[in-house]
Amino acid sequence: MKPITIAIDGYSSCGKSTIAKSLAAKLHYSYVDTGAMYRAVTLYCIDHGLIKDHAFDEHEIVLALKDIHLTFKFNPNTKSSETFLNGINVEKEIRSMNVSSSVSPVSKIHEVRVHLVALQREMGKNKAVVMDGRDIGTNVFPDAELKIFMTADPDIRTHRRYDELAAKGVKITFEEVRENLISRDHEDTHRKENPLIKADDAIVLDNTDLTREEQLEFVVKLVEDLSLGYDLAK
Repeated sequence: MKPITIAIDGYSSCGKSTIAKSLAAKLHYSYVDTGAMYRAVTLYCIDHGLIKDHAFDEHEIVLALKDIHLTFKFNPNTKSSETFLNGINVEKEIRSMNVSSSVSPVSKIHEVRVHLVALQREMGKNKAVVMDGRDIGTNVFPDAELKIFMTADPDIRTHRRYDELAAKGVKITFEEVRENLISRDHEDTHRKENPLIKADDAIVLDNTDLTREEQLEFVVKLVEDLSLGYDLAK
């Protein structure tokens, strides 16, 4: 059967990217991490002095969009797509707490969202794509054949994010990570421009007590139930 679009939305540190990457690999689909795109724009603005102490001028950021070029390239060693900002791999840099603290306010800027949504729609115009973010099923691809909304207990999400940062050698307290997640949740769900909400036809995946393997099994079953005709055992 014809390829489809799979939209995965949800809160920070719910494992959206992890399950999206695994599912894309399983289906031999393209994978697009839209959150990474907003993070890359934020990183560019920080590096070029457009964001200082989390304060910025929206007009300056909008003007800078013409100089920001984003691409994803597959890394055969990690078997995943990595984010490139103006030709430079920034996959590690965009995951820093410095970027995390400013990405939600930047993503609220109307022109930024319009610019990146246009890029996202272009990337997924031929379907056969798994895309994750905050507004994929509600705004970017409202007609996606399969929509998933991910959530998890806030404490579990905090532990996951803290462990991830600690493994990378980032010096930060558990409470700082928790405050950042709570702040981002509030920003994402209360912004005027396409806030994070569950699409009416999205299927909820609460992975509080699920392993990565169990999550992938859950989503693969959803795809199989659509009778797409893929041989997922390969």
